[in-house]
Amino acid sequence: MSKIEEFLTEEEEAEVVAAIRKAESHTSGEIRVHIEKTSKGNIWDRAMEVFHLLKMDNTKEDNGVLIYVAIDDRQFVIYGDKGINKVVPKDFWETTKDVIASRFKKGEFKAGLVEGILKAGKELQEHFPWSEGDVNELSDKISK
Repeated sequence: MSKIEEFLTEEEEAEVVAAIRKAESHTSGEIRVHIEKTSKGNIWDRAMEVFHLLKMDNTKEDNGVLIYVAIDDRQFVIYGDKGINKVVPKDFWETTKDVIASRFKKGEFKAGLVEGILKAGKELQEHFPWSEGDVNELSDKISK
């Protein structure tokens, strides 16, 4: 079994995807989770690269959120696109990161991701509420 498969079981992955769908059901925002073994360098640079590779910078309202996890590096990044960053409170990403980190420290990876996703979804709903005709612009599946 690879490090990525050990990080989340198949059932846990399904729960994370369900959390993404739940969070996105009330917002036009897009949330993605990307997991890989290592960032092979600067984690922020790699998260930005993944953000672009997943075409998260092409959403209609610039409201994509990426949770990037580098397992072996024991690090993660939450990145919100420019449309989101204009409207969320200054400490929003830090408090969301704290929610995830507190669970990760206990080895509760699925719970950390789910809580972070739902927290981000709630904030997205406030600033980018779902309206008739909104479409899911990006896959909800965890990318690896």
